[in-house]
Amino acid sequence: MSHVTHADQPHADQPHAETVVEVAPERIIGLLGAGDVNLRVLEELLDADIHVRSNRITLSGTAAEVATADRVVAELLDVVGRGAPLTPDAVRRSVTMLADPTAESPAQVLSLDIISRRGKTIRPKTLNQKRYVDAIDDNTIVFGVGPAGTGKTYLAMAKAVAALQAKEVTRIILTRPAVEAGERLGFLPGTLSEKIDPYLRPLYDALHDMMDPEAIPKLMAAGVIEVAPLAYMRGRTLNDSFIILDEAQNTTGEQMKMFLTRLGFGSKVVVTGDVTQVDLPGGAESGLNAAARILEGIDDIHFSRLTSADVVRHRLVANIVDAYDRDENGGGNRAVRRGGRERRP
Repeated sequence: MSHVTHADQPHADQPHAETVVEVAPERIIGLLGAGDVNLRVLEELLDADIHVRSNRITLSGTAAEVATADRVVAELLDVVGRGAPLTPDAVRRSVTMLADPTAESPAQVLSLDIISRRGKTIRPKTLNQKRYVDAIDDNTIVFGVGPAGTGKTYLAMAKAVAALQAKEVTRIILTRPAVEAGERLGFLPGTLSEKIDPYLRPLYDALHDMMDPEAIPKLMAAGVIEVAPLAYMRGRTLNDSFIILDEAQNTTGEQMKMFLTRLGFGSKVVVTGDVTQVDLPGGAESGLNAAARILEGIDDIHFSRLTSADVVRHRLVANIVDAYDRDENGGGNRAVRRGGRERRP
């Protein structure tokens, strides 16, 4: 545990406060990061002055600045103490979370373990991601809607594998519509399986992150894990299963209804998609949009909406998503670039 001491030092000319945080030696490196990368992010984001000597951190500035910095440091120490890795991105997200008085603490968000394999633990990285994961626990059907890189499918896959390992379900079913190929599927070389495989490959890739690769073919052969195009779901009733429909924006309304009515006893369904990337021909309405309109408000069905703030890929991905959103909304409030820096007009 870290020991925190406070010493307020008011000045006659302006209010001034100073707090000294004594950090347990085994946590100081985790807090500051290799080469002090986390410290540099804190200095960038916080208004208080930060000085580190040995395992003592001195925060100085106005009382409000010091109080904010003190709270941030305490939360980050809690993250480190719970064994979650602290990266510059995690520091940025923690500061963002703490700016919202209604949000859960960063330590609660960043230390929620979903599944671990070979020293790698999958956890939510943003508040909305944790709320999404919690919704999967609390509801039978969950829609995860948001742009690329927000972890919609990846977190759902992690929850599915965790449920299988805990024997909460007896199988995992992963499916996607092959709408991107459309009528062109027949022109692709190879067997039907080889033609469809590229559209299912992202689901295989995620599985390999979460399970021993040598176990996956055996589980698939036994029917414990099934990865199949959406058309293969027709006419089935899926009991005791964790079912994920990915790229759901490319379903029609009829396909979405067909899929949702496959739900059997003891099953859980997660539907993921990005309503800004619909590939349906002829301007047809996305089944994902239709479902949001028709099913919103029904008990035990939950819609989790993620945004560019929840993107956990390269930091540029969030900027790209925002830039396209601005362009589609008429180009208002666009950023102007000067010498590699962003400046608002």
